[in-house]
Amino acid sequence: QVHVAESGGGPVQAGGSLRLSCAASGSIFSIDIAGWYRQAPGNQRELVAQLTSTGGPTYTDSVAGRFTISRDNGENTVYLQMNSLKPEDTAVYYCAVDLRPVRGGRRYRYWGQGTQVTVSS
Repeated sequence: QVHVAESGGGPVQAGGSLRLSCAASGSIFSIDIAGWYRQAPGNQRELVAQLTSTGGPTYTDSVAGRFTISRDNGENTVYLQMNSLKPEDTAVYYCAVDLRPVRGGRRYRYWGQGTQVTVSS
């Protein structure tokens, strides 16, 4: 079994910063892809930032230069540092990890439960 949990959300004023954490635990051989998504009310869930085991990070245009995705391989934890936050960044942020529970096995995607980020003007 694998469990994924986000933390670090909350209220913040425009221009402020937050760091989200995503901790994966359980049977994990490798995390191949880690991504942060967000969903605002009435909107579809969108990919905000992604990090693969073989390539560099990628960001959606609206957050490039403000957000930074990183990971601690030893702790199976992925972070999203969010700076210069804007009211339009308000959303529920979800972490998704594509991982292999065993060497050479299939890859599965696991989602966290989400963490609310609210940016006030």
